[in-house]
Amino acid sequence: MTSTADQPLLNALQTAIGLLELAPADPLRQDVNAICSHGQNPNFRIAVFAPFNYGKSTLLNALLGERTLPIDLIPTTGAAIVVKYGSALYTKIRLTDGSELSEQGTDLLSRFAILDDNRRMRDDVAAVEVCCPHPFLQLGVEFVDLPGTDDREAQDALVKNQLLTADLVVQVLDARKLMTLQERETLRDWLLDRGIETVLFVVNFLNLLEPDDQKQVLHRLRFVAESFRSQLSSGVSNLYRVDALPALRAQIKGDSSALHRSGLPMLESALQTIAQTQSPDLKQVRLQMMTQQVSQALQNRIEQIQAEIKVGVPPVDSAENQRREIKRKALTLIERGFTQSVSQLRNWLNPSHLLVQYQTDAMAALHCGEFTAWETDRLKRDWLAQKRLVTDWIYKACDFLEIPRPTDPGFSFPDPPTLPNSPSSSSSCNSSSGHPGFDPAQEAPSDAIAAGLRWVLDGSLGAAVLDGANYMLHQITTLSSEDAGQESQDSVRDAKMDAAQLNALYFTAFQGYCDRLSTAALAALSQYETSAQKILSFDLEQTPFPVVNPAQHYQLALLQKTLEQLEMSRPAIQSD
Repeated sequence: MTSTADQPLLNALQTAIGLLELAPADPLRQDVNAICSHGQNPNFRIAVFAPFNYGKSTLLNALLGERTLPIDLIPTTGAAIVVKYGSALYTKIRLTDGSELSEQGTDLLSRFAILDDNRRMRDDVAAVEVCCPHPFLQLGVEFVDLPGTDDREAQDALVKNQLLTADLVVQVLDARKLMTLQERETLRDWLLDRGIETVLFVVNFLNLLEPDDQKQVLHRLRFVAESFRSQLSSGVSNLYRVDALPALRAQIKGDSSALHRSGLPMLESALQTIAQTQSPDLKQVRLQMMTQQVSQALQNRIEQIQAEIKVGVPPVDSAENQRREIKRKALTLIERGFTQSVSQLRNWLNPSHLLVQYQTDAMAALHCGEFTAWETDRLKRDWLAQKRLVTDWIYKACDFLEIPRPTDPGFSFPDPPTLPNSPSSSSSCNSSSGHPGFDPAQEAPSDAIAAGLRWVLDGSLGAAVLDGANYMLHQITTLSSEDAGQESQDSVRDAKMDAAQLNALYFTAFQGYCDRLSTAALAALSQYETSAQKILSFDLEQTPFPVVNPAQHYQLALLQKTLEQLEMSRPAIQSD
């Protein structure tokens, strides 16, 4: 929840979005609308999300102590369901036409909050609210049961918007299929990159695995979870094991022993501690990041209008001089943007930068023999996005000059790194889970390797990764000592050295790949710059120039005033 002191900032954000004239589907517009609409909610909001069929609704029902939300053998939740305190159990549905429906119990959910036969959400539902007489909710806490992800684009968009309104995010994971590359991408794109750093991970279905597999799953998750605890106190964990269905059954039967075995009481205690002791405004970091993004968008729009106004000012000389000046200024602006984009692309292609951004996932993909798939899904996709930032400027110049576009910069990606066959490389990947990551029981980097990589993984996230790796190594050493039985300590040390050497091979192989990739891409970029410079120096004496709209001066003044309001509000956020 945001404080009342932030209301002027929320108003300025909404004004800025209107002035920027962003499309309804624009991510920035949707994010601002989501956090502004929830700005005055006094409750502490806990959002629960996961892909379909991971047990989100079952977990919430277990926390509430009864079958409050719809659950079945197939995933059903089709709308965001807000569960808050009420003296009796009842459901309220608000439709898009402004009308409301309410009745005792939760039968309304089966008609308005589930997917249809085509697995689509109803398009006439604006909000779904369930009131429940649970003591935890009476403390000013509310849960949000989000639709499952990875099914429909509209459902994913709804989930992303709702996550920004949460004070705490609970992500449910399936212990039987941890963790896919797509899930790690979602963690970064949906959470970290949007300032959502307070996350609890709840592992479901762990009871269906063998004890040894359970240990491996928990070790892997500790490595991931360490990156998402920046706003949690040191005494609160952000990784819990809860067997949701056994917990719900134990709640209904009143079986305290079975409830304890399910792991639910530990999660309940953590949620109560966080809701009562953490900062009442955990979304402030998100609000600050959003303010910065909107401010930058305003600044870009201001500079664009200023350039258009300057280009449109007629010189005192003849009409011929006027046309020449317009052409020169327009191409100068395009060339400036092109030069900046090329510089950014060169920085991105720097081998050290490639290592910093991609080495963790690349080494995991190498280990599991999935490097080609990872290269296509991640690295080539990112290259295309970075390249487009450069070519868009030349597209603008060619459209302005009405001349053909040059061929985009292109090159052949290097062959995948080759590694000597290693028995641990094939045996340590969990094929049933599809997780292309390292098996920490065999491959956690040693302290020496972690220290050698610290210059690459700098920053808070890098530190969390290295600390997580060191933590796993400590745990693995302990487990190895226990499992070894009568084996000598020399054998344990030899196993650690083998794992460290294997990781060093992966790192060296990917480092060489980055060097080859950088060389090839930079050569293609240099060739493209040569073609681009011929276009940017092209003479456009006969090209018509745009007519400036006088209303731009008024729009420019509004944009500048709104930007000033955002800048004035920003220090208040930093001091909270």
